[in-house]
Amino acid sequence: MISEEAVSRTASRLAEHAEAHTLPSVTVILHGGEPLLAGPARLRLICEEFTRALAGVAGLDLRIHTNGLQLSSRILDLFVEYGVKVGISLDGDKAANDRHRRFADGRSSHPLVLRAVDLLREERYRHLYLGLLCTVDVANDPLAVHDSLTALAPPRIDYLLPHATWQTPPARPDGEGTPYADWLLRIFDRWDQQGRPIPVRLFASVLSTLAGGPSLTESLGLAPTDLVVVETDGTLEQVDSLKSAYDGAAATGFDVFSHSFDQVAAHPGVRARQLGLAGVSKECRECPVVRSCGGGLYTHRYKPESGFDNTSVYCADLQALIEGIEARTARTATAAELSDPAELAASQQELNSTLLALLHSDLDGGSGGNGGNGGGEDWDRAWALLGEIERTSDALDPVLDHPYTRSWLLGALDAVREGRSCEADSAGQLAAVAAAAVVAGELELPVPVPYVDGRLSLPTLGRLRLAAPGEQGWAEVRATGAGGFLVRSGRQEWRAGGPGETAADWQPVRRLAADGVPELALDDVDPYRDCFSVPLRRRLGAREAADWQAKLTRAWALLAAAVPDLARAAAAGLTTLTPLDKEEPDGAGSVGRHGPGALGIAVTYSADATALALLTGWRRAQLLALTEVADLYALDGEWLHEVPWRERPVPVSRLLADVYERVAVAAYRAGERRSLDDTRRAMEQLGRAAELTSSGKSLLAGLWIELAETVHG
Repeated sequence: MISEEAVSRTASRLAEHAEAHTLPSVTVILHGGEPLLAGPARLRLICEEFTRALAGVAGLDLRIHTNGLQLSSRILDLFVEYGVKVGISLDGDKAANDRHRRFADGRSSHPLVLRAVDLLREERYRHLYLGLLCTVDVANDPLAVHDSLTALAPPRIDYLLPHATWQTPPARPDGEGTPYADWLLRIFDRWDQQGRPIPVRLFASVLSTLAGGPSLTESLGLAPTDLVVVETDGTLEQVDSLKSAYDGAAATGFDVFSHSFDQVAAHPGVRARQLGLAGVSKECRECPVVRSCGGGLYTHRYKPESGFDNTSVYCADLQALIEGIEARTARTATAAELSDPAELAASQQELNSTLLALLHSDLDGGSGGNGGNGGGEDWDRAWALLGEIERTSDALDPVLDHPYTRSWLLGALDAVREGRSCEADSAGQLAAVAAAAVVAGELELPVPVPYVDGRLSLPTLGRLRLAAPGEQGWAEVRATGAGGFLVRSGRQEWRAGGPGETAADWQPVRRLAADGVPELALDDVDPYRDCFSVPLRRRLGAREAADWQAKLTRAWALLAAAVPDLARAAAAGLTTLTPLDKEEPDGAGSVGRHGPGALGIAVTYSADATALALLTGWRRAQLLALTEVADLYALDGEWLHEVPWRERPVPVSRLLADVYERVAVAAYRAGERRSLDDTRRAMEQLGRAAELTSSGKSLLAGLWIELAETVHG
């Protein structure tokens, strides 16, 4: 039993560590053997010492893992006092439990464990119920095990593979195959059919990593370990499962009396389990499921001749389990945005709303929070106007969805986070957004909007010269119907954008439209359109705009003839073209830091080059929009991939972008043989990439279909 001195010193060491690293919380797990054998007095001492040491330093999450046989109301009342959460080890139904958990005289312990669980489920103790931990034994009936555990209504079930190494491999009834994966997949199917009523940590971890999220358990995934074991004599050790590898495998040579937790953290054995991808074997790094598997539990990799630089002794089982879960869930796990344009549009709308809410929060509603960078009265007034518009009309949505509204939001958020003043610009643009919505919705709301450098700019509508360059002030905007509006500044007024227009200096956002061409905005006036990698072209004159329209018409005819499906998709998604003064080095349409729907196109392109720029730019914009709302890959940059058309290996994000674009170009160019061969090789490489999520794999499957249609017509 752990000594009082070891408890006190451990608590002090942990408090020092938490304070030094500003940890918000720490978790202390009372473990064994059977920790309840320490008795109520020693358990109280432990709880008191850690609570006292961590008070005012970090939150304390106390837990205990027990077989439950000693659990009583007296013990649970103590746990209520200190908030100790209780996890119980239970291997399933009576037959499963009795296989390994009988008393020395042969009696079953199962009824006593059930009694402990029933006590823990009582209303007064229910909040302490952490869950059930079950060690897998393939000799047991998996459905009987799972159903018996589910019947106890635990907050969570955790299935653990029994400790084994290459030196002492796990039991395999038939000597080969994947019995552990088969056993767990039968449970997964039952759990899934039941509607996943209770979280199962093993399954949740696999599903999380398949979707691009983190691992949820030390036994799977690439997340670094954050665990150290304090033995009863105060010795500091690595995770205790290592003891099943060889004698002394968990040792560090440290103890709580002479060493800090920082020293343990720097131990080579601990560091080895914090290296992520670099900490697994070469064979694991090349495996497509390594993000989910992570090489398995570190202990299970041990071989006497090569230490822990091996695959898991459960390697085949883990791969079969992960691939089995992926095959069963691929359809439902794939992001709906990949196949449904309406879902993509809705997710992008939600993203804009989230960014606007973040900006409002960062500006602190005018209270001057975040380093004094508050929004102020002007922001509050415009924010209130937005709320009134939303209550009476849908007119705000198209303005918030305008691609360059995103440019403003991202730039303003950057300014706030970097401590640069942006409140005046942000309040002014928010007012301009409100005014544009009022005009579009023909609402009877006067909107005060600032003008800068003598110009009043309204997103989606255009800009109006009110004063000499360099002057600034405020004007009032009122809707007059039919897309028109009245502007008053001092004693002057202008009518623009509709019947009765009197503003000679009004520069509207023009529309590009012709037979067979989608109606697109020619936006060469928005103040936030300068978000591309090449310079903007000044506002086009009437003749230049007409010439561009003619070129666009010819270009669209080329697209519609060569790739009609892609042309229709682009027509449905593109909303805005902005003229650029220079061409992109690779001849593509330019995608900048803006919302979906916009492209920058060089005015110097020929009709054929414009068609290709529209196609490639659209594909780039489409992929960017998808990656903004769906996880297509994870751990980008951890691996580098050879690409036939690039001199150096690239991360998966670049490989996917290249392939996504080249498949469309192959269709437009009628499938040049060498280009097709290179694209196929790159797609095969992408298919082996461990970084792709379920959604990323679904996207790749769609690209294979596109390529097949190109080849076979």
